[in-house]
Amino acid sequence: MPSQQFEMKEAELLPAWTNPVHAAQSCFRQVLSALSEPGTVQTIALDMAVPAAAHPASVALCLCLLDYDTPLYLSPKLDNAALKAYLRFHCGCPLTQQKENAAFALLDATDEELCLSAFAQASLNFPERSCTLFVQVPSLHSPYATDHRFMHGPGIAEQHILRVQGLPQDFDAMWHANQESFPLGVDIVFCCGDQIVGLPRTTKLQRETICTSQ
Repeated sequence: MPSQQFEMKEAELLPAWTNPVHAAQSCFRQVLSALSEPGTVQTIALDMAVPAAAHPASVALCLCLLDYDTPLYLSPKLDNAALKAYLRFHCGCPLTQQKENAAFALLDATDEELCLSAFAQASLNFPERSCTLFVQVPSLHSPYATDHRFMHGPGIAEQHILRVQGLPQDFDAMWHANQESFPLGVDIVFCCGDQIVGLPRTTKLQRETICTSQ
């Protein structure tokens, strides 16, 4: 019976990349572009199936960046058996329920798990040891002006506009505190479908002022 259950679980496991070396290299280039050019939308080429509740782009980031030495935190909406089995099998990454111990975190904006200071902030001696957050959002192209934020900082020649939809109301205050703590703090990659947008800790955000005068 145990062997039959194991075979059943194996049969239900979704496949990852068919060409993992090429796909990982391509995905890594997109991540670098997203974080070095904050606010620009990058599209990840996909040739894989993904578990329910997960966006293809966020799973691709996990396949590209995670291994046995990178603990991952999953927010409640994504903490399901199918996704955990997928990540353990294809990435080999350990899963942790302690946010401060995670090297990466896969979050859903609707889970209200975006307490940035709860994740590893690194140290002055080792700023690279902070947590990187993969945050799934409803859209990277929100048409609503209230979702728009001006971006300033390294990698931005003049200014870009972050158009991410679905962030909590206190996100701007959290990001200001995160950005002010540089070189400490976390980096974020927003994910929606097969696209990503990077928000490194070096980037300043300013809410767009909406003119209501006639």
